[in-house]
Amino acid sequence: MSTGSVKDGLRGFVRFFRDVMGEDAYRKYVSFHQSSGCTGPMLTEREFWKDKMDRQDSNPEGRCC
Repeated sequence: MSTGSVKDGLRGFVRFFRDVMGEDAYRKYVSFHQSSGCTGPMLTEREFWKDKMDRQDSNPEGRCC
């Protein structure tokens, strides 16, 4: 097995793990915002995560802990 394929496999695993943990949520938001024709301003990444956490705190039903 070559070093390049090991690195590619590790990168794929890290990307998968980040996606499972929800780290890709802002990237998905940006993609949706750009493709949907939204006329409002796009949230910054900081604003996005604050809004997401505020919504989760106000409605904690979906969390396990």
